[in-house]
Amino acid sequence: MLYLLQQKERGKCMKHLIFNADDFGYSRGVNYGIIDSHLHGILTSTTIMSGMPGFDHAVSLAKAHPSLGVGIHLTLTCGYPLLKGHKTLTAKNGTFHKLDFYKDTDTVLDTQEVYLEWKTQIEKTYASGILPTHLDSHHHVHIFKNLESVLISLAKEYDLPIRNSKGVNVQGQIAGISCPNLLIDFIENSGVHFDTPLPQYAPAIEANMQRAIKAALKQYDCIEIMCHPAYLDTSVMLHSSFNLHRMCEIDLLTSPTSHLFIEQLSNISLTNYAIFH
Repeated sequence: MLYLLQQKERGKCMKHLIFNADDFGYSRGVNYGIIDSHLHGILTSTTIMSGMPGFDHAVSLAKAHPSLGVGIHLTLTCGYPLLKGHKTLTAKNGTFHKLDFYKDTDTVLDTQEVYLEWKTQIEKTYASGILPTHLDSHHHVHIFKNLESVLISLAKEYDLPIRNSKGVNVQGQIAGISCPNLLIDFIENSGVHFDTPLPQYAPAIEANMQRAIKAALKQYDCIEIMCHPAYLDTSVMLHSSFNLHRMCEIDLLTSPTSHLFIEQLSNISLTNYAIFH
């Protein structure tokens, strides 16, 4: 766990890097990929999906590895809701709507249902024994249909920082809630796509990530790098359009090149959202 050593040796660091893996709790394959990326790589943080089948497994892994910061990945576009009887959040088969529903300006959404569902997801996480470090949302769904106000309300209610999903925020706050100054996406900021050939995927991210991080550190004090490492299992292969490339992200996060890159950065703390508490 490289980042623990760095924090001890560089106690007065001025800048912070957070490598966060989304989708903790999606499935056992995802969970093991995230844990390995933490234990053997540069991953420092994750966000858990309390309504997915791998939740209990993720909780047990998190408790066994407390150095991994665990936030909450609020969900409206994957799997089933925790609460029953929603009128606007689910399709006919009972699952959450897909992301297109939230991007469509003509669809109707009850924000009170969103608040109650997300609050239930948060409460389930606390009840499991996890003390969450922060909040974000699956597919950044909170940036659609005025849902950012719901996220902010819950963040204030539970006194938790949030992800900066909109890009740059020099002040490090959104509506009085702490957040990183910048979010860098493994995919969007690296010029790769879901159809990028596997042999090219990790090398392209590695090169572009290093350039993006170096450039960002010249301007910002706290940067989150978002990623999706996972091993493949039936759940990932059947239900996620983003699957094979997740394995490459484990390779990238645990590679000697990535370790060396972090070690050579000066005045840097490799950390998690605990810095905001």
